[in-house]
Amino acid sequence: MPDNELRRMTDRRKDRLRDIVSRWVRSATLTSFLALALAACGTAGGSMRPSSAYEGLNATLWVQSAVEYRALARQAYASATRALARGRADSSWTAALEQTGSVARLPPAVIVDVDETVLDNVRYQGRLLVDGASYAPDTWGAWVAERDADAVPGAVEFARAAAGDGVRVFYITNRDAPLEADTRANLARLGFPVDADGVDVVLTRGERPEWGSDKSSRRAHVARTHRIVLLVGDDLGDFVETGAALAEREAALARHEDRWGERWIVLPNPMYGSWERSLLEVAADTDPLRAKLGRIETGRPRDDPDGGAGPRR
Repeated sequence: MPDNELRRMTDRRKDRLRDIVSRWVRSATLTSFLALALAACGTAGGSMRPSSAYEGLNATLWVQSAVEYRALARQAYASATRALARGRADSSWTAALEQTGSVARLPPAVIVDVDETVLDNVRYQGRLLVDGASYAPDTWGAWVAERDADAVPGAVEFARAAAGDGVRVFYITNRDAPLEADTRANLARLGFPVDADGVDVVLTRGERPEWGSDKSSRRAHVARTHRIVLLVGDDLGDFVETGAALAEREAALARHEDRWGERWIVLPNPMYGSWERSLLEVAADTDPLRAKLGRIETGRPRDDPDGGAGPRR
């Protein structure tokens, strides 16, 4: 990417960050302040407890403004570039668990996730924070229709280089099928290779009846016609399907230890994902904030009378 284009992208990020912070400050009325104060103080015994109103603020600002985030993304794609070269040189190499048997005669492909892997939706997350809202299909659909997501740093260069070397890039996303046209247009605007001689390379959830949120069936679909050299994503489900329980996720991490950084490349995403849902899936406490606090490790003995279901102080 030319230096002047990189500077313009950086300036745009700074302008958006200033706009979000400014709008957030202007929207902080006395009523909302009192509500937050009451939420912080309204626990048994008067002990302080943080509000969940802006629970994702730090994560969103980190993705928007931290040079460390951009460095990690570029580092991931640099690793992906090296791994892709190794995989192309070895005709028996496959990254997909769904791919078995002889693959040497199949043309090479790489599978990438879309959201927070190649497309950066942090401005949508910022809108939710400023508006005091949660994810909803209508606001998400409106954001996708804008076709204005930026590229994750390093993603365009990686995808174009792969395509230039004869590696087909497939985009497996859990965006719903009606959003495919807007998704494809956004990708094309940024320079991602999406025109593949009549081959559908943007595979959305629900595009076929058997294509649910589990991406395994779509990886298997690609594996029938291509040797999958590399998987790139920001969520465990972009690589392997597993249960929601933390123990099952840990087991999947260990079971495929030799694939991380070699055939599977992970992008950082602290804003949302199956990692967050796993904290709530196994918790009896229905309040999300309390459930998450109950997962905090401090190294101190638990002093909760119920055995530690609440926060560990």
